[in-house]
Amino acid sequence: MSVTQTIDWTTTPAAVWRRHRSGLRGIRRLDPVQWESLKGIDRQRDALGRNTERFLSGEPSNNALLWGSRGTGKSSLIKALLNRYRDQGLRMIEVDKDDLVNLPEIVDDLWELPYRFVIFCDDLSFDVGESGYKALKSVLEGSLELPPENVRVYATSNRRHLMPEFMSDNVKSEVRDGELHPAEAIEEQVSLADRFGLQLSFYPFPQDTYLETVDSLFPEVKDRAALHQEAIRFATAKGVRNGRTAQQFYRQFAGTFD
Repeated sequence: MSVTQTIDWTTTPAAVWRRHRSGLRGIRRLDPVQWESLKGIDRQRDALGRNTERFLSGEPSNNALLWGSRGTGKSSLIKALLNRYRDQGLRMIEVDKDDLVNLPEIVDDLWELPYRFVIFCDDLSFDVGESGYKALKSVLEGSLELPPENVRVYATSNRRHLMPEFMSDNVKSEVRDGELHPAEAIEEQVSLADRFGLQLSFYPFPQDTYLETVDSLFPEVKDRAALHQEAIRFATAKGVRNGRTAQQFYRQFAGTFD
């Protein structure tokens, strides 16, 4: 039985893989985050938008890895991407890391559909001994059979290479005839990330960008000095300035400033 046959993609822009039913369930309530509301990540937003537009128009495009510091807008950017391009035929399927073994079966049912699908893997990383990345590799670049042209993988991760990196791995590297030959463990780590042709890095916000994000969430507040002072105090207590911190500050203090 087809794992996607219960989804009406004409009215359902996104679905999530459910392990217990071995099939997809249409997402009922999409995050409404909008493209223009994302602050401090203009470079990453523009690059991912260009890649997606090429994908939608049938031009060459890449799988994308969004990596870097927590709370800096990686997942929000992909959610906003769906809201921006859904009317142009973009559809999205979210697959948890632990369910990647089912990815080839999911993709098999998408080949001939008249939509462009992004497989969304959030917070993707692998520990030592895990083998789920092997199914991901086959979808990213194919094996004997090429991957479908209407499917791309967009993943977010806190790890640049998706796998743990140990000092002992570097110790095992060798220099032969003047050339560095990385250890096998390092080659394995890098080989997976290398399959993502578009890699976008995300970093904690500088204070000006953080305050700009706060300002966008409090457009009616006139006393900016008091707002900024409290926002800086809030971020200092959390130990990080990013978009998530700004959103949490808004949820806690909305309606308390004049």
